[in-house]
Amino acid sequence: MAATWYFLIGLMLVTYAVLDGFDFGAGIVHLFVAKTDAERREVLGAIGPVWDGNEVWLIASGGVLVFAFPRAYSAAFSGLYLPLMLVLWLLILRGIAIEFRSKVDHPLWRTGFDGVFAFASIVMAVVLGVALGNLVRGVPIDETGWFREDLFTDFHATGENLGAIDAYTALVGVFALVTLAAHGATYLVWKTSGAVHDRSAAMARRLWPMVIALGAALTAATAGTQPAHFAELTHRPWLWPLPLVAIASAILCPRAIARGDEGRAFLMSCAFITGLLAATIGTLYPVLLRSTVDPRYTIDAFNGASPRATLVIGLIVWLPAMVLAIGYFTYLYRSFRGKVAAEDQHY
Repeated sequence: MAATWYFLIGLMLVTYAVLDGFDFGAGIVHLFVAKTDAERREVLGAIGPVWDGNEVWLIASGGVLVFAFPRAYSAAFSGLYLPLMLVLWLLILRGIAIEFRSKVDHPLWRTGFDGVFAFASIVMAVVLGVALGNLVRGVPIDETGWFREDLFTDFHATGENLGAIDAYTALVGVFALVTLAAHGATYLVWKTSGAVHDRSAAMARRLWPMVIALGAALTAATAGTQPAHFAELTHRPWLWPLPLVAIASAILCPRAIARGDEGRAFLMSCAFITGLLAATIGTLYPVLLRSTVDPRYTIDAFNGASPRATLVIGLIVWLPAMVLAIGYFTYLYRSFRGKVAAEDQHY
């Protein structure tokens, strides 16, 4: 049952990364692909009906983690307190920027909130990448079962002196930034028309080769930082198709954009993120928080799980909730399918 919940939480986080990822990506690139006020309203119109619903997956994942793996939740939220506060404030800033941007019809007001939207989206993408890097690299959990990380210390520190940001996690953060920017640009290609569409297509075609290059560098860095990650991959052949799906998707996505096959290009962008994160989760299993101090202090799906009865009751509640959530999101995306019209505005 603990293994079931490990992969269910992983599934929810992958869903969050795919759905809210294009929201962040749209925010990252919108100052470059939308030059006028009308064009920026078009970008907001593309994500306006769905962005706040997409963030529900992050909240739901945190709630599930509380009851399924309370030990991992308490250790992570205590040890990474400052980065998590950054996440909270960045999410608040993004929401304020989106909702307040068109409240006052003044260039200074709108330009200011456009900048806030871009800033919060960029930093949020980096923070999410750094968080993923910490999960892969490990955190300094000691014999007490707790840890504390500063935002950064020595970028080459090891063991108990690790900071949340070091050379490896910073690279993951940059990779996440470029990946989500490419994902968001691909989404805008699918949802917009005119000048915004053309600029988004040009940007996506430039960004995807950068994603591939950074992905290769990150693969080499991961092999040097955490060799166990790839050792697990070699022993789990059922995971092997996932990296291949990710690589093929990253290569074919810009080609699909160039052909004008926009819907398929966005699906490939989603497949890239899904394949990459699913492979990462599969190789990490059963580790939740890897200890860099001593492997004995690692928190995994078995020593950090709630009692079996709690997990069973939670599954009974989770299943109908997911049916409702999937039904809602299916209705939402079908209702707002198609391109955003030039006159559409988001208030």
